[in-house]
Amino acid sequence: MTETLYNLYPELEPFNKGSLNVGQMHQIYFEECGNPVGTPIVFLHGGPGSGCNPTQRRFFDPVFYRIVLFDQRGCGRSKPQGEVDANTTDDLVNDIEALRLHLNIDKWHIFGGSWGSTLAIAYAVKHAERIISLTLRGIFLSRPYELKWFLGDVQHFYPEVWDKLVKYLPPNKQNDVLNAYAALIFNTDLTISGDAAEQWNAFENAIMRLKPLGKEIIEATSKTAEELNNERISEVARARVQIHYILNQCFVDGEALLKKAANLTNIPTTIVQGRYDMVCPPQTAWALHQSMPHAKFTMVADAGHSAMEPGVTSALIEATETYKTLI
Repeated sequence: MTETLYNLYPELEPFNKGSLNVGQMHQIYFEECGNPVGTPIVFLHGGPGSGCNPTQRRFFDPVFYRIVLFDQRGCGRSKPQGEVDANTTDDLVNDIEALRLHLNIDKWHIFGGSWGSTLAIAYAVKHAERIISLTLRGIFLSRPYELKWFLGDVQHFYPEVWDKLVKYLPPNKQNDVLNAYAALIFNTDLTISGDAAEQWNAFENAIMRLKPLGKEIIEATSKTAEELNNERISEVARARVQIHYILNQCFVDGEALLKKAANLTNIPTTIVQGRYDMVCPPQTAWALHQSMPHAKFTMVADAGHSAMEPGVTSALIEATETYKTLI
């Protein structure tokens, strides 16, 4: 029997965009795509710090789903960009609920990968009655040894990538990579913070896939000085938010969250994990499945961390197709 391979849906544009004031200083950007009267599903992006992009709209059948995406505090098009004050996991969980109320949604499906899976579980623990299903990828719970893997142990598999990250720093700073990069990236001089942020972000991008992408041929395009400056500001914002969270263990007690997940037995759940995920290794996904044995667990044999690898993409879309039968 040939296994069905699901592909991304065609590109689509939002039918609604807006900003929602949350707290005293933050505005979160959100957009809605697909069917305005369809079954709601919300996409929780990774990072922390990454923001949403148009490809993420395409995991969902636009005829069936009312697709909601938003940029978390400090991320993407949310304002202030890169702001880390009043930016914790509890704040983000409250923002998800505020957005649900703002959009007049009773219940919705939750779809989150990597850091988005952490946020999805944290939201589910607090607001289980508002969730139709959970689709979780590349599970991350921010336990100390998970962070140690990302900022250290991964060098056993990507020595050249780790070496590049470390060698950017002066020799006397190379034994404390996280704090050394934090000092650079939070520098107010964009020439300092911008270069360091590009190095930091490139590190994670380089370990995302089982088979790294080849060098892309980039067509020559003329960008204004303002456009180039805005790109650097975005790189810095992304890195600042991620480092802020890592410095605080993502404001999560991963072991406690794992135990609380065991109470989510009434929520249909799918867990998708790449066997060779070097950002969020499979051990955490396996531990979550032990706490949530009712969940469908798919270990994709030929994949790393990225949701864009064919086997992972297919398993995620299969979940969103399966959950069409739920009310």
